[in-house]
Amino acid sequence: MATETFDKQKTIDLRKKHVGPSCKVFFSHDPIKIVRARGQYMYNEKDERYLDCINNVAHVGHCHPDVVEAGAKQMELLNTNSRFLHDNLVLYAQRLQATLPEKLSVCYFVNSGSEANDLALRMAWQYTGHKDIITLENAYHGHVSSLIDISPYKFHQMVGAKQSQHVHVALSPDIYRGKYREDHPDPATAYADNVKDIIEDAHGKGRTIAAFIAESLQSCGGQVIPPAGYFQKVAQHVRKAGGIVIADEVQVGFGRVGSHFWGFQLQGEDFVPDIVTMGKPIGNGHPMSCVITSREIAEGFMSSGMEYFNTFGGNPVSCAIGLAVLDVIEKEDLQGNALKTGGYLTTLLENLKERHPLVGDVRGRGLFVGVELVKDQKKRTPATAEAQDVIYRLKEHRILLSADGPHRNVLKFKPPMCFSEEDAELAVEKIDQILTDLERALNLSMPESTISENGHCKRKEPSEEINHVHASNGSSHKQTNTHQHINKNKRIRT
Repeated sequence: MATETFDKQKTIDLRKKHVGPSCKVFFSHDPIKIVRARGQYMYNEKDERYLDCINNVAHVGHCHPDVVEAGAKQMELLNTNSRFLHDNLVLYAQRLQATLPEKLSVCYFVNSGSEANDLALRMAWQYTGHKDIITLENAYHGHVSSLIDISPYKFHQMVGAKQSQHVHVALSPDIYRGKYREDHPDPATAYADNVKDIIEDAHGKGRTIAAFIAESLQSCGGQVIPPAGYFQKVAQHVRKAGGIVIADEVQVGFGRVGSHFWGFQLQGEDFVPDIVTMGKPIGNGHPMSCVITSREIAEGFMSSGMEYFNTFGGNPVSCAIGLAVLDVIEKEDLQGNALKTGGYLTTLLENLKERHPLVGDVRGRGLFVGVELVKDQKKRTPATAEAQDVIYRLKEHRILLSADGPHRNVLKFKPPMCFSEEDAELAVEKIDQILTDLERALNLSMPESTISENGHCKRKEPSEEINHVHASNGSSHKQTNTHQHINKNKRIRT
């Protein structure tokens, strides 16, 4: 534990002096200094409490006592590498595999989502004998060199950067802003056919596909929910071409989507990836991650003759912590809470959409929710500056939210899984107030096409799409006015 506590300005000055300038902080003009956290709350040096709506790393809640205790107890006994036999490793592998389809049975433990995705690429290259990778627009898979190459979210930011010849970028399956939208008769097939076209074009140039990699739900790409059936169709095209499918669950796994334990399971039981990567929530902040694949691919990876070893991956302390996280998810029914609270949050946000012209789209599953802000609902013009304004104004109310997507206009909710309905009410209440102020300043009002004869707002989207969103979140709340939800038990908040 630190023996000295600096005032905030000294901490800022020392960070500028000793930490790389490309390592950014939230709210750069007035960063927050956090000194402790518990559950879904973080506290600054003045002991002021912030509601954390974005920290999907602290999956079961910041500093959960069961997780802390498990790590401390094991650290008192032993922490060593996985070349020694230890029960924690095999117990955790067994528990983790039990959450997945039977085909996915072999684990490789590493230390971060980036390490997991890098290892998954190595497996694909070795198993298939091919090199080329298909990734999605706006994708982000990690910070190591191999992953920057397949992360358009990153490599498009670099001055003078050129896309690697072995990387092919497919359309993001975004039915709100993408090429094929919610009014398309079959967006899943249309987006999957784009992957098929990429494969055929690569073959025409004498190139072959090793793997298709995608987050099960695109996070940095703007909280994108792929249309049902998309991954099944993509997998058919990729496997026919001799490639494999990698599902990146680093941001969305471990029950966050509510209805299922893994995001890829939203597509249906007939879709099983060849490799699944996981990280972030796996250790509730402890640095650990995992790659899980089939026996066939694992043996193909071994055929190179090169031993795989990771100094810290799968050590007894990490595995004890991983086991504790799984225990807490089950004991506290956090997957059920994600379904219930996520559905409630989505309902509240949909109510905002009915009344606020700045809200273009609300989409999500469980406690993975995005709110896309637009200047014009018909043209879907990104409201980038307005999204940043919302983020900074929420900070003044001690609510931590962030914006992402290719236009940085999507407010993203990925809170700790203990996030409550009361927390959802508070966050949406403040967003409601901020949007009202912004729209008044911008002289924005709801388009006439969304106003019914009796003066109430009506949706522009087909009702079945809205029903699908709410059914996926398990929301049973009626869509009444937001303030009726928020003000039913009005209370003074600090």
